[in-house]
Amino acid sequence: MVVRMNQVVRLSEESDRPYSNMVTIGVCAPCDPRVDLDSRERTVSIVESIATVISEKLKLNNDTVIRVVWSPLLIDSEKQADLVAYQFKKVGVNAIVVTPDTWAFPQLSLLSLLAHFPTDMPLNITCGNSAPKPGVVFAHAANGALAQSGRLSHLNVGSWAETGMYPDISENTVTSLVDWCYAALTYTGLKGRRIVCFGHDSMGMETALTHVNATRRNFGIEVSRIDMKLLADMLKKKAWNSDELIALRKWTENHLGNRICTSQPDAEAKLDQSLGMYLIMRDLLKDMNAVGGAFMNQLEWGSDPRGIPLPICDLAESLMNSSFDHNGPKSPVPFGTEADMQGTLTMLFNSWLGGGTPPLFMDFRKAWEPWELEKLCNKLDVPFDKEQLWAQKGLVDGDNSGSASLNWAADPGSSVEEVMRNVSMPGAELYYFPGGGNSVSFVSPGGITGIAGRLAFSEMTGMFSMIWDEASTAELPQKLSDAIANSSNVTWPHSWIIPKYASMTEYKQYAPANHFHMNRGVNPARLEYWMDMANVLSVTPWQARPKFIEGVDRPTPLVYLLNISENETKRIRSRKF
Repeated sequence: MVVRMNQVVRLSEESDRPYSNMVTIGVCAPCDPRVDLDSRERTVSIVESIATVISEKLKLNNDTVIRVVWSPLLIDSEKQADLVAYQFKKVGVNAIVVTPDTWAFPQLSLLSLLAHFPTDMPLNITCGNSAPKPGVVFAHAANGALAQSGRLSHLNVGSWAETGMYPDISENTVTSLVDWCYAALTYTGLKGRRIVCFGHDSMGMETALTHVNATRRNFGIEVSRIDMKLLADMLKKKAWNSDELIALRKWTENHLGNRICTSQPDAEAKLDQSLGMYLIMRDLLKDMNAVGGAFMNQLEWGSDPRGIPLPICDLAESLMNSSFDHNGPKSPVPFGTEADMQGTLTMLFNSWLGGGTPPLFMDFRKAWEPWELEKLCNKLDVPFDKEQLWAQKGLVDGDNSGSASLNWAADPGSSVEEVMRNVSMPGAELYYFPGGGNSVSFVSPGGITGIAGRLAFSEMTGMFSMIWDEASTAELPQKLSDAIANSSNVTWPHSWIIPKYASMTEYKQYAPANHFHMNRGVNPARLEYWMDMANVLSVTPWQARPKFIEGVDRPTPLVYLLNISENETKRIRSRKF
């Protein structure tokens, strides 16, 4: 008899690469023990090729480390399944991609492997549609077995050459897999991370509540709350690096010059306070290893005359959401104004799905119907060009005093100089913000595309939903643009948003809150994959949108079809799993 002694190991107190900041995707393949050596070597080469492609394609503009590992050990039986599982667990695999090229026995291979991992581990089965050694047959057998057991998996029946040791993998196969990988790294990479709410549910917006337990339960994200008293004290103490504040002030003035309004009382001092608040909140988030946050402002901070109204922090919020500041390039930190935590979550998820793109925070302001735009054009003596999309569909004036990323002041990929050339900082509207300070103002250029939408929560089901549509920004005639901006709040950022499928009537009726958000770099498939993994309901009540658009949407997981519908399956999973 062999006696094995237990071990007691003291771990290091320091780590320069926290596990919570790493996402590891494991790639492996099952195989038939009866096949020839060439077929086995070909399968191994496919595993390596897929792993290499994933590693090359995934880019995330934040502190997360993306690692792709692959196993040359083909899973023929339970023994190999246990060995690969041990390898994957040892290196902290968060998501699994299986690339079968031959038949294999599902229970002896993939099902035995998955027994070692949580049931919500993202799983992708990518295969070619090959006849000689049909990995696609295994894929259907395994995917069907998983669906019958209630296990979510995503099947990617793609295409690669049926012969040759190193088959070429089609572009469509890679695109579908990469979209899935972005969803997997978003879902798993945010587990154990945290967002910070400075203040509480400002303005009584029930749609902005933190929903601490629901966020923790559904997404594995912690919500830390910091009282505004601390921020007020730190502002009074000038708890920032004085040299850095000077550098930030100089950087801001060099870019904006006389576009910074300093005509209000104590404007110079309040500008320094607003800039100092960026440094304070940035450092607090860094100290807490936070990936996002939100700042309350209204009412207690800057608007309630019963207290001492303090200056608004619009530039601070915009800088948080931007990909640059006075120190150079940086990762956008999704950051909501008015302590809108559901808005912060929406921007956080979509930013990660887009590879770390800067988010746009907006009021869902006036939805302009085509007839209203035509009437305004006639009044302004501006041609109403019916060939323009905004004239056909209408648009939403997306604007808010607060956290619109500065990147949205120019086309994607623009230099900092090009972005800041379009930004100004007028004085705050003292009616709303008696504490004063400076707003941030710009108008987004047309032609920026992405996903616009908003998370919502239901107390009845305990589930989150995402109401979303593809969208683009519009470029309006200058006179028309100025008139629309002046009809709401001209001193705030404006983006003219056109949904792809929603009519203005639908858009006006189904907005789940007074704020909505947009990110570029996100496509429907990525969002849908993530909603599957996170068990978030997908809400697209637009009559003009087909239920499934081939080449745009991800294929519906089989488990949904076996359990009545997608929504019904998600409701069952929310209760059972």
